[in-house]
Amino acid sequence: MAKVKPFKGYRPPQNIVKDLASLPYDVMNSKEAAQMAEGKETSFLHITRAEIDMPEGTDIHSDDVYKKSLENFNMFIDKGWLIQDNEERFYIYAQTMDGRTQYGIVGGACMDDYFNGIIKKHELTRPDKEEDRTRIIRITEAFVEPVFFSYRAVPEIDTIVENWVKNHKADYDFTAEDGFGHHFWAITEANTNKKIEELFQTKVPATYVADGHHRTAAGALIGKEKRDANPNHTGNEQYNYFMAVHFPDNQLKIIDYNRVIKDLNGLTESEIFNLLLENFDISEIEEKEYRPNKLHNFAMYLDHKWYSLTAKEGTYDNNDPIGILDVTILSKQVLEPIFGIKDLRTDKRIDFVGGIRGLGELKKRVDSGEMAVAFALYPVSMEQLINIADTGNIMPPKTTWFEPKLRSGLVVKTLD
Repeated sequence: MAKVKPFKGYRPPQNIVKDLASLPYDVMNSKEAAQMAEGKETSFLHITRAEIDMPEGTDIHSDDVYKKSLENFNMFIDKGWLIQDNEERFYIYAQTMDGRTQYGIVGGACMDDYFNGIIKKHELTRPDKEEDRTRIIRITEAFVEPVFFSYRAVPEIDTIVENWVKNHKADYDFTAEDGFGHHFWAITEANTNKKIEELFQTKVPATYVADGHHRTAAGALIGKEKRDANPNHTGNEQYNYFMAVHFPDNQLKIIDYNRVIKDLNGLTESEIFNLLLENFDISEIEEKEYRPNKLHNFAMYLDHKWYSLTAKEGTYDNNDPIGILDVTILSKQVLEPIFGIKDLRTDKRIDFVGGIRGLGELKKRVDSGEMAVAFALYPVSMEQLINIADTGNIMPPKTTWFEPKLRSGLVVKTLD
């Protein structure tokens, strides 16, 4: 069963929280981070993307950048921009998008749960990205950004969250520049915190990494590193628990993650259509945009036109949790045999576009001549994600996209 613990978080005062809270480190480049933090001395990006305070062109993985993260983190504490709560507690973090709100429990996820399979993964991680996140945790002695977890919904936990939100004013409540709402409560009643901890340990057999596999791995690796260096290790130290926001699965919605391809692999459009017809039913769409409306239905944008592609029976395996995924069908029936794209992680001829950017982004990139063809997919469901993680399988790259992104800086968990 899942071990999730309350902790004494460092949090910003209400009057600066909107400027301080930032998007996670990995959804922007250095230039974009600098633009986002411009004129905002309290932006949390000064900690998570500290290269913005270094000379232009500084290697973002240099020791100086990580040291700057620590310097800025300590400055935020010294200036009272981050203040530690005086008691261990859970927190509720809610996000609103398109009129829909999802409520998560912020707590410490146990590193042992990561190594023994209680925390389940659905993506592979890259050692270089793990090392990057490990270094910032190691030098700041803090889990500066949360990871995004899910779990199969537990009615008793839902009731606690619902009652707390109903009866207490939010500590933070603001709408970010992207239009998404962020709402945050600190649970200040000891009995309520104790009950949440007990419910996770008795009602939640597993948690699932939804977004943030590298941060999760880094958090667990730092915990192991600290444990191995501590001859008096008890298992109760704060370094055993990295910060995660746990959302019930029935409140989450995965957004599509689409593909654009630079060229037609030396084929004519006519040849491409003939090859596609072997495995797909194709129809031209008159509307200005076409969004896939069910599993195994795809949208293709080519030569200023939208097409509906529906995979024929026999082109996928309903009994294989990976084989049934639309990303697998597209790769096996289209990208590999027709476009010659065999490795989604390394091939420079393919790029990926999160569905939050809309179908218009696909059209724009093809019409501009930057790309030759685009494919839009029907989004993966949470049930598919959980099934894949439960069976020990790994999703293909760039399969899931979650929105809204968790804002960094609403709460920080230290290692001591």
